[in-house]
Amino acid sequence: MISTETYQTPLIPGPTSVPEYIRKAYLTDFGSADLEEKYFQLYIETEKNIQKLLNTQNKVAIMSGEGMVALWGALKSVVKSGDRVLAVSSGLFGDGFADMAKALGCETRLVKGPEGDSPSEDDIRKAAQEFKPKVITMVQCETPSGILNPVEPCSRVAKELNAIFIVDFVSCAGSAEVRVDDWNIDLGLLGTQKCLSCLPDLGIVTVSEKAWKVIQEVNYPGYDALLPFEHAVENRYFPYTPNWHAVSALNTSLKHLLEEGLENVFNRHSQVALHCREEIRKLGLKTYPAREELNAPSVTAIYMPEGFTWSQFNGELRKRGIFVGGTFGDLAGKIFRIGHMGSQANREIVDRAINAIREILHK
Repeated sequence: MISTETYQTPLIPGPTSVPEYIRKAYLTDFGSADLEEKYFQLYIETEKNIQKLLNTQNKVAIMSGEGMVALWGALKSVVKSGDRVLAVSSGLFGDGFADMAKALGCETRLVKGPEGDSPSEDDIRKAAQEFKPKVITMVQCETPSGILNPVEPCSRVAKELNAIFIVDFVSCAGSAEVRVDDWNIDLGLLGTQKCLSCLPDLGIVTVSEKAWKVIQEVNYPGYDALLPFEHAVENRYFPYTPNWHAVSALNTSLKHLLEEGLENVFNRHSQVALHCREEIRKLGLKTYPAREELNAPSVTAIYMPEGFTWSQFNGELRKRGIFVGGTFGDLAGKIFRIGHMGSQANREIVDRAINAIREILHK
């Protein structure tokens, strides 16, 4: 028999704990999403709520899959082999855009800042002017390192060069402000399993008019293509059977956030994040981002306590019912992460983790 485990105190930086009111949406039986007008009306309502969350009038493609489907689909829909892609990075997922573009046959260049920091606007501009990319990519929140990158510097450079601007805000939309239209984001990428506290079952892309023109020219035909979504609602025809349960759960989550008030949602995240950092520092531990303003409201990345491996430290936390995250890439084993996003942006459960860490350090 396969054993299952319920996290007593879930602070994984995604997928986050799914609240009961969202679980109910997953358990509701629906009809055929391909054929029923009720589904199309739900899709339209969900799209409008996404637009409110992201401050955009752009069309939204809601795709079956998780966040990586949105990343791959967006990139493959606007590039061809030989195109130039400039990846602006402060971590693993920023670097990943360059790897993805290279795998698609693109010429790539990476712009990175110092460790734990974002690249400067001057460095981005210099690289872009030299390289002349068709596409510029960036990640707003680097979950593996807990860094919240400013979007506006990259946005200004992309606008100057008339480049397609792709931004991954998978792990910060719903915890921090995202302004798709003001920041001239052509393709904005979102998943459901982070701040929206749903299952990892949908990839979401906001698409500008400028991006639609390029998508039409590229004419990419794959499963994750954006092109079929341009007129899917008007034509009442999606490229595959939609996940009605997932869209219903997503809309339930969005309505809950909008009812709470987005300013209140963002304040809740920032206050819990600040409290987490303050308490961690009282224990003598250090956060990873190089500057205080770069600490994300959705996740706190913390250097491992001296004398512990990640495996030992994680084991001690789990004995106490606390589930946090390790990390990936060059930082694996060097930092751990507390995910206070979505349903987990809750001071009470963060305090449980802090108390457990204090107990472990003083053991």
